Amino acid sequence: MKFLKNFNNNAALVVDDQGVEWIVVGNGVGFGKHKGDQIDEQKIQRRFVATLKQNVDIDSFQDLKPQSFMITTQVVHLVEPLLKVSFSDYQYFVLADHIDFALKRANDGIDVDNGTVRWEVKKLFPKEFQAATKAVELINSTADVTLPKSEVVFMTYHFINAGSDGSKLQETIKITKLISGIIDIVQYQFQMRLDPESFNYNRFVARLRALMVQRVSRTSSTGSELDQSLLQLMIAKYPQAYATVERIDTFLQSKAGWRLEPDDKVYLTLHIWRVTHRQKSE
Repeated sequence: MKFLKNFNNNAALVVDDQGVEWIVVGNGVGFGKHKGDQIDEQKIQRRFVATLKQNVDIDSFQDLKPQSFMITTQVVHLVEPLLKVSFSDYQYFVLADHIDFALKRANDGIDVDNGTVRWEVKKLFPKEFQAATKAVELINSTADVTLPKSEVVFMTYHFINAGSDGSKLQETIKITKLISGIIDIVQYQFQMRLDPESFNYNRFVARLRALMVQRVSRTSSTGSELDQSLLQLMIAKYPQAYATVERIDTFLQSKAGWRLEPDDKVYLTLHIWRVTHRQKSE
């Protein structure tokens, strides 16, 4: 690979033998290089095709501090094995940009914690929240800063995205709020507090999240359409659970303009019955 342009000492624009341009990140990868110089590929820790599909301006890389790239790489190495996810090029860049801005705010003494830390994020996505807590601790110790508690929530959203087949950050926030509202509806309808540690709770949340991602991405289920008689059976066998699904349908229509399909109602009826009747036995 040959050097084309320096963003900073740890990020550079290069071109390979096939003429494909890449952004490469690594400790000192662009230091002292001139156009046409060979890059030491052993220094490359991350590489991106320069034409990022998500319309990221590659010149934005020059505004990110070298420390932010270094910390981002450390965070990604920490989180990927914990959550069994892989950060895409775009997700890596967005995380680096977020960490860079978070460090700037911390160094300037600016705290934007406006109540973003909400219980539903920790309860709905406990693994990602725990990983985010460790990531913030790593950032604090490496950069010698103290990030506000809200950063754990922001990091959680980024980590959810890493395992969400391309969901964008604002979509993840929307999904989280919708799931939280649905959990509230279920708890109100059954006058009980669901156990977020239970197996069926986590299955329920996973089902809700899959449904939300499908709607946000405007994709349809690949499964065959369910027999209408099955829905009638659910109505007869689990009337309270189905009534709750109908309230959820109304909620989604008002908040997101979505309507539940018959097969969605069948699956959600079953999940609601399980999460409200089996957690005591777990």
